[in-house]
Amino acid sequence: MMVALVWFYLFLQIHSMTGDTQKIHLLVADDHDVVREGMKRILESYPEIQIAAEARNGNEVLSLVDHHEIDILLLDISMPGPGILDLLQKLQKKHPGIRILVLSVHSEDQYAMRVLKAGAKGYLEKSHSKEELHKAIKTINNGHTYVTPSLAEKVLNRSEHASGKLPHEFLSNRELQILLLIGEGKTNAGIASTLSLSPKTVSTYRSRILEKTGLKNNNELIRYAIENELIQ
Repeated sequence: MMVALVWFYLFLQIHSMTGDTQKIHLLVADDHDVVREGMKRILESYPEIQIAAEARNGNEVLSLVDHHEIDILLLDISMPGPGILDLLQKLQKKHPGIRILVLSVHSEDQYAMRVLKAGAKGYLEKSHSKEELHKAIKTINNGHTYVTPSLAEKVLNRSEHASGKLPHEFLSNRELQILLLIGEGKTNAGIASTLSLSPKTVSTYRSRILEKTGLKNNNELIRYAIENELIQ
């Protein structure tokens, strides 16, 4: 009996020294090398986090999740490859267990609800602090959906005034994505390259956007995006 107790004690001591905390395995996906490296350095400073893989575009994400143990995917909203909502749909269908935190430079109240409805577990603007990023990761890892208090307030206010929708809120997900890129000053060719579409397809979407918003040209679209805080 005494020998058994000694071995049990040694087992507990070894567990204590090696750490019983389960690592959170992350896939960091961002097409900007500097941003991705900076994010990795920040996250690796937390002992419970392990960077399992990194991706530069949506197609790499789809490939890497097949070959790595991933708990949480940090996903930049504007990477080359499949559009963010298409990518979320594919990930949810193939790997429903992976929790996704979308990171963006776009104002949270413009895109957050769309990505959350598409299956993401959280949305965070890149302007937030590293502490907020860490908090979001822990929240999602614990099985909860992460939203900032400001987003929760905006959603509540919007539900109270649902009839007062702005023109861009009637756009499809792809149309809104292209509006945001036009707002950033990208040309049709640049947008086509970013989204892996043909310039003709982008031009068709642009025409629909102009029709739905009642605007006349790119300059007015850019002004609209700025005035409504769709871009920073």
